[in-house]
Amino acid sequence: MIRARESKSAPVGVVGKVLRILEALDAAPTGLQLREISQQTSLNKSTAYRFVAHLENEGYLFRDDTGAYIVGPKLARLGAGIAYHATLRKISRPVLTLLSKETMETVNLAVLDGHDVLYLEVLESSHSFRMASQPGMHRPPNCTALGKVLLAFLPSEQREEILTMLTFERATRRTIPNLARFRRELVRVVQQGCAMDDQETDMGARCVAAPVLDESGKVVAAISVSGPSTRMNRDRIQAFAGATRRAARTISARLGHAN
Repeated sequence: MIRARESKSAPVGVVGKVLRILEALDAAPTGLQLREISQQTSLNKSTAYRFVAHLENEGYLFRDDTGAYIVGPKLARLGAGIAYHATLRKISRPVLTLLSKETMETVNLAVLDGHDVLYLEVLESSHSFRMASQPGMHRPPNCTALGKVLLAFLPSEQREEILTMLTFERATRRTIPNLARFRRELVRVVQQGCAMDDQETDMGARCVAAPVLDESGKVVAAISVSGPSTRMNRDRIQAFAGATRRAARTISARLGHAN
């Protein structure tokens, strides 16, 4: 009987240590280094490392470029949506920064919020004439490259539910005006692996977007590059699209997706 009690209590001790680590990280949204985790949880570094390494390998923690651990995508999804959005921004930010430097145009990160596109992150171009949204802004999906990507890669049942809610208000004369044309556009997006907004949101502006996938292959976000059509012209648009797809694959890999 004593042995039985001991065998049952051992896992509880492990769980308690893991919970102490998670509580420390939850209180530090910018992340903690291993030594800080050890100090705040009163665990020695080797024990703390064993736990955080396993949690990172399983996708419950994420280690950023500085070596700091933060709550990972799988764990954030178990909490409120806003926690997952914060994790997405943290994981995506270094990749978005590199994409911004490569393209010299505005870079965006967005998710679906109901049947609208919600901008989570916007890195503005340094050009004086630039296209930029604002974090927290909502836009309809039928006139944005981000929205096209987010809908195109959804499971069909979920996509159809959202499509029935769209009103197809026209932002410009080039905005897709009806469901039939939008369905054809979504098929093309899946075939190409990216989407384009060719002056459909603002005249004189173009945007290319690509999907961000999680470990299960589900689309959880989209990233885009946007700029004036004079710079994002027909000769250069494929280069922008390629850079955007590569960046999206990198973020997806950080989320555990096997490209």
